[in-house]
Amino acid sequence: MKSDSKKEVKKFMEKVYIFGHKKPDTDSVSSCIALAYLKQQLGMNAEPRILSAINKETKFALNYFGVKEPAYLNDVKLQLKDTGYHRKYYLQKNASIYDAYLYMLNQGLTGVPVVQEDNSFLGIITIKDLAHNFINAEVRNLNTSYQNVLSVLRGEEVVKATDEIVGNLLVASYRSTTFIHNVTLTPNDILIVGDRHSVIEYAVASKVKLIIIVGNGEMKEEHIKQAYQNQVNVIRTNYDTYHVARLIALSNYVSTILDASLPAICFDEKEYVGDVLEINKKLRHTNYPVVNRKKKCLGLLRITDLDDKHPKKVILVDHNEKIQSAEGLEEAEILEIIDHHNLGSITTTQPVNFRNMAVGSTCTIVYQLYKEQRIKIPRQIAGLLLSGILSDTLILKSPTATKVDIEAVETLQQLAQVDYKKYGMELLKAGTSLKGMSKEEVLYNDFKLYTVDEKKFGIGQFFTMNFQEIEKEASSYIDVLDEVAEANQYQLVALYITDIVRNGSYILFNRKAKELLELAYKVDDLKEGTYFKGCVSRKKHVVPILMDVFEK
Repeated sequence: MKSDSKKEVKKFMEKVYIFGHKKPDTDSVSSCIALAYLKQQLGMNAEPRILSAINKETKFALNYFGVKEPAYLNDVKLQLKDTGYHRKYYLQKNASIYDAYLYMLNQGLTGVPVVQEDNSFLGIITIKDLAHNFINAEVRNLNTSYQNVLSVLRGEEVVKATDEIVGNLLVASYRSTTFIHNVTLTPNDILIVGDRHSVIEYAVASKVKLIIIVGNGEMKEEHIKQAYQNQVNVIRTNYDTYHVARLIALSNYVSTILDASLPAICFDEKEYVGDVLEINKKLRHTNYPVVNRKKKCLGLLRITDLDDKHPKKVILVDHNEKIQSAEGLEEAEILEIIDHHNLGSITTTQPVNFRNMAVGSTCTIVYQLYKEQRIKIPRQIAGLLLSGILSDTLILKSPTATKVDIEAVETLQQLAQVDYKKYGMELLKAGTSLKGMSKEEVLYNDFKLYTVDEKKFGIGQFFTMNFQEIEKEASSYIDVLDEVAEANQYQLVALYITDIVRNGSYILFNRKAKELLELAYKVDDLKEGTYFKGCVSRKKHVVPILMDVFEK
């Protein structure tokens, strides 16, 4: 029970991303920031995010109330960092080959990454590499440390003069006199010998790199003193000559058996699981090192680790259409949806909290959540909630505005310390400027995609106080609409330019959608730039009639 409780706490503290739709407007951004703050007060590790650049109106609101713009979220696809790969499973390059064997044996691994002192990735060794080295390799040299030799031979330190042991291996297998007369020892030699004092004396005098005394043999005190003077390392082991000769190779640095000609395939921790699986279909490896962008090793991925998935946890605001949401949503775990639109195409594998209300703004719903949880609303959060409502309801003039929205605005303007009508006009004016904007940016300023029976159509809406600025370049806008429709195979792409003074909208559309829109609006010859009085809400005045035509 105690263990389960800890798991619940850990799960609760996992990061949760809160975001709106792909083309964030003021309601979408404000509601995600405000909801994230609310969830944080309730103990959730929530983080607001945006899926693309915010528009001028939203920037105005954020700057006005001194709130930082949320970070960009590219997608919510499953990445290696979301799986149970073996974190911090690697060996330093100065570990012994024997250490590598024990590590893999104890951890149940068939491979392990090898790293530099700063954890920079060097390569990977496998059980097969170790077997090949032990069975086939003819080791005549050592490149290791005193400690590695001591550990592998389970030896006793007699004299330690240096940390590094690099040299040629020799075994004193002849008679002492024969060995002394026929073998020339140098400081680069490593001698394996029994308690043959004359040979030991000769080795010490020759200043060899290391003497390994087998069979727990004795070494005379005067030879030990001379070894200290001549910087000769000495180790004593209980193993006999045969076993020492077989084991000594295992004390070499593990880096000595890395094959530099065969660079290992490694994956960045941010690599998508789907891409890893595709690559593995061709390579069929069992183990892959995991690194970061600086090539520092983070651990080891066994391909079976991909079964242990920890999907990103997300909360959606201001949308419930898959096509409007983050890429890879099907690979994420949706915890909650807060929205005020018609029900869309998103499905979940388990029950979620779904708050959908027929109000003018998602921010209104988030405001209700604050009231229900009895959480105090700071001025900057109140300002953003107010901004979202005023933007989506055109300062409460839109037919989508409800009594609940009005009540929320009355309270929020006091908390935000502004006059909602005056601030609302400043907010909308900030979003109507065309200065520095391309035709595409005007279209995508507030753009949403819809799907009916696998047919897609996109509706952009741009608020203005001077339609003439757009009208004089109408043909260029229509060309852009044609290009977007053709490139994405959309049945319809329309831009509704809403005049917030006249309380209506002008419509521009891709040329091939003319007949479809004539059916929707029941007119014989619909002209580009036609004005529709009272058409200010995409949700109430545009989408329903287009949905009806597509369905029929």
